[in-house]
Amino acid sequence: MDLHYTEADRDFRIRAREWLKANVPQAPRPAHGTAGAQFDRDWQRKLHDHGWAGVAWPQEYGGLGLSGLRQVIWYEELARAHAPHHINTTYVALMHAGPTLIARGTPEQKAFHLPRILSGEALWCQGFSEPNAGSDLASIKTRGRIEGDHIVVDGAKMWTTDAQYGDYQELLIRTDPASERHKGLTWVICDMKTPGIDIKPIRTMLQDDHVSMVFYDEVRIPLSNVVGEVGKGWSTALATLSFERGLGFIGDQLELYERVNRAIDLAGKTRIEDGRLAIEDDGVAQRLAAIKADCIAIRAMTLADIAETDRTGEPGPKGSMMKLMVTTTHKALSEVVGEILGWSFLEFDGDRAAYPWTYDYLWSWVFSISGGTNEIQREITADRVLGLPKAR
Repeated sequence: MDLHYTEADRDFRIRAREWLKANVPQAPRPAHGTAGAQFDRDWQRKLHDHGWAGVAWPQEYGGLGLSGLRQVIWYEELARAHAPHHINTTYVALMHAGPTLIARGTPEQKAFHLPRILSGEALWCQGFSEPNAGSDLASIKTRGRIEGDHIVVDGAKMWTTDAQYGDYQELLIRTDPASERHKGLTWVICDMKTPGIDIKPIRTMLQDDHVSMVFYDEVRIPLSNVVGEVGKGWSTALATLSFERGLGFIGDQLELYERVNRAIDLAGKTRIEDGRLAIEDDGVAQRLAAIKADCIAIRAMTLADIAETDRTGEPGPKGSMMKLMVTTTHKALSEVVGEILGWSFLEFDGDRAAYPWTYDYLWSWVFSISGGTNEIQREITADRVLGLPKAR
């Protein structure tokens, strides 16, 4: 990747910055309920209607077809403008369901679903984790039996983000009852309005119903909704997870740098117990400097991963390294901010806009689990990046 910005790159940044300055929503995103989902749909529709949706998606699928570097520029400008990015109900559709369909879907699946994703018309959720198969995804039990031209699904999924707002779900099931682990799995598109689906939201420490249990009772899904091949869904699932841990975290990676700068500014304005400004405390200053250095390293890793994706069409396992570094850096920053503000800042009523640092601190714990725990990311890095022997 050529990291020298061309005149066209600089022009793209200027146009993005000017458009965001004029169009970023002034009101904060509603913290709860369908109003938040509608906010996300409206923002995505606005991006689509003004020609900013799918910066790196191929033009044949409705995107702008621009380089990975332009994608990075776009996310840097989103973070600079404090604009919404894909961490809410549009995240699954845009950052891994859509890319998975581009890489593995049939022409019919792409033609139907990709325009609806880019326009914000269709929201997606992810049906991977189960009560006894979270990080160990290969242990899933939710089963699907083939009857004619349908798969009939029974079972349950856990921690399904925004299931109650999803129009479709990327659903991983076991279609071969005699299979074990990675074999005999199938990745299917599930219409969330299909009879037999029961959604039970779960209240979290973030004071929201962001995740849910989803139960399936004789849910009939057309065989034409299989992405990839029946019984070979693990390969498709790995592609999905690569997009989630690589491209899916670009916004978080680049926004983290802006958050560090805001924390440094906070330390320069906030007095700690001994009356000094927090930034005058050597321990605080050194930790903030180290975290900012980590953020610079994360940006370099982001650019390297983007370059690899541009070459191969799919992110590689190095996305797990980035995901691990982002989550650990996020948590380290949140802990420093907690010390600067005093731990009473953990008093939280669920209003993210009113308590942004508290929300970030609580989210840092969720972030270290969602998309695969930090322990799993270390295992993937050791196995698939470093080629180390498997743990016994």
